Amino acid sequence: MGAEDNVSRVILVNKPYDVLCQFTDGEGRRTLAECCATPGVYPVGRLDRDSEGLLILTDDGALQHRLAHPSNEKEKGYWAQVEGVPSEDALAALRTGVLLDGQRTAPSRCERIEPPDLWPRDPPIRVRQSIPDTWIALWLTEGKNRQVRRMTAAVGHPTLRLVRFAIGPLRLDGLAPGATRALQPAEVEALWAAAKAGPQTKKHEKRSGSGRKPSHPPRDTTRRTG
Repeated sequence: MGAEDNVSRVILVNKPYDVLCQFTDGEGRRTLAECCATPGVYPVGRLDRDSEGLLILTDDGALQHRLAHPSNEKEKGYWAQVEGVPSEDALAALRTGVLLDGQRTAPSRCERIEPPDLWPRDPPIRVRQSIPDTWIALWLTEGKNRQVRRMTAAVGHPTLRLVRFAIGPLRLDGLAPGATRALQPAEVEALWAAAKAGPQTKKHEKRSGSGRKPSHPPRDTTRRTG
């Protein structure tokens, strides 16, 4: 077995709309199995069935735990197509935080953007001819359930389409819907560095070195944002 066989396997996937963030489903719904046939990998965090975009798969339980843990405040970037045209006050509210279930969301970055160059969604979004829509970019450091959609709804602009384009240093970068890309060993090392995997974390997870596979498999995480 070569040294490369011990390196954590990390795969990026562009999750299509209407695909569950799991590999099996007893109800016959679409799953990640139609995007990735690599055995032994599991998603890091979640994207809801009606959201699209960047998702990390890995066979490294320690890396999965570190990236998905709430203490890992790496930014995740989202493109949201919202109903209406958000005012500066609405954008400011998204930046400073809105109340969800009695708790204020963490400060975020938010701005109006030109429509990104995206693939057509199937099925298309609901269009209301009398109401315009706007694209915004949001960068969040936390992952409450359906957070982006709930935040935009809280300021009066429901989300029509949601695409995650960034997780920490990783980007969607033209990856087609349903397509995957395996990270190279150097990229895996950089991902560990971005996750701030310090000495105490490595000791706790019994790792033999950054970028190496742990002794335990990853688990099916449930933390989601989209």
